[in-house]
Amino acid sequence: MKSVRIILGFILGIIPMFMHAQTNQVPEVYYVSFASSEPVKGNPLKLHAQDGASTDKTAQITVFPQIEYQTFSGMGGCFNEIGGEALLSLPKDKQHEILRNLFDEKEGCGFSFCRTAIGSSDFGIDAYSYSETPDDYDMQHFSIARDEKYVLPYIKGAAAINPNLELFASPWSPPGWMKKSEKMTGGDNSVLKDNANIYRAYAKYFVKYIQAYKQHGIKIVRLNPQNETDMNPRYPGCIIPPDQMNRLVMEYLIPEFKKSKIKTEIWPGTYRVAGKYEAIELFADVRLRKAVPGIGIQYTSPYYIDNFTQLYPEIKKMHTECICHDGANTMEQAKGRWTEISNYLCYGVENFAYWNMILNETGKSGWNWRQNALINIDRQTGTVTYNPDYAVMYLVGKFIRPGDVRTGHYSDAEPCLVVKSADKRYKIILQNNDDAEKTIRLHFGANREASVKIPGKALVAIVLP
Repeated sequence: MKSVRIILGFILGIIPMFMHAQTNQVPEVYYVSFASSEPVKGNPLKLHAQDGASTDKTAQITVFPQIEYQTFSGMGGCFNEIGGEALLSLPKDKQHEILRNLFDEKEGCGFSFCRTAIGSSDFGIDAYSYSETPDDYDMQHFSIARDEKYVLPYIKGAAAINPNLELFASPWSPPGWMKKSEKMTGGDNSVLKDNANIYRAYAKYFVKYIQAYKQHGIKIVRLNPQNETDMNPRYPGCIIPPDQMNRLVMEYLIPEFKKSKIKTEIWPGTYRVAGKYEAIELFADVRLRKAVPGIGIQYTSPYYIDNFTQLYPEIKKMHTECICHDGANTMEQAKGRWTEISNYLCYGVENFAYWNMILNETGKSGWNWRQNALINIDRQTGTVTYNPDYAVMYLVGKFIRPGDVRTGHYSDAEPCLVVKSADKRYKIILQNNDDAEKTIRLHFGANREASVKIPGKALVAIVLP
């Protein structure tokens, strides 16, 4: 009788385990397609049915739930003046539809962590700052009035759709009078003046900006003090070598922020790798490493991200701008976007920021440079075009949410990313570049397995219940 009870207990115990395993073997598979020549829609996401026969091409993905890496702060894009002008050219209902598709957490991309420019970026209509009066060291004539026309309505419209939206900000150039060249755009001596009065005035400039935006109900959570510190372009830009960035941050920005009770975090950057690696030089100073939480990077390969992490593992990393391409907005360009995204996220970066969310019909900057965008708006006809990159960012924004944690995995279907959500669901994102459907064999921990089919020519999100 005792042996019968033992066997019965074993059977009763294993049945729920078996049923649980069976339940977990029915993942949902969502995708956006690269195969179709049809225009991209506002909601491009599709569900891939899991019934029927599979192909014999099988890839393996093993998830290690006990291994966890960085927590994601969110996905997003960048606000700019040209995009704001294009958006506001539309009727209110069309504006709302576009903003819903970009920022709504249920119906849209759910963008939650986005960038904005301090003054003019290269996608400002033209060059401007908030301090146009030379030698205004006390910022008596500081004004963000220019932003009130296009930029602030754009951001406020987004925040109305997603109240959880957070912003980080960076200048492309200080006011021209703060530079040796005396002008915001490129040319000789496009370098921040190495002068205590200039540093002090620039710190006040940042404080005034954060305070002015707060008065409009917009909180800037992070500051990157300069976009591409090594660039001297024909559009607004400024060279700030590591020694000057160190002095600006340590001796002026941090004290001025404390004095003014500014809670905005300072993340030096944005740094790129183009013949030199200034981020390594800057963060060699242990005092700086203790004073700031992280660094902003863009146009940086996994090799250099890994080098930085090995040297300074305590410093967090944020992504600030994606590859901008040439304005062709092709499907082939979109197919390469997931590799770019995963190269940052799989190497410890906590977010991904697409560059131009919206551009007008020309796709051009104020300096006649065409670039890609998620959405183009024709200001004359009112036509709204969702580009292939939009489909990629829709899936990425939908399935990599703020608070999600990158989880350890092994895959022969690279590039692949596994994240765990707050409700402990696991999401696997990967791309199938083959024409044909592919079977993925999933191994979760020691005891759970499942097979799923993913469509050909698609970016895919597998959701484990």
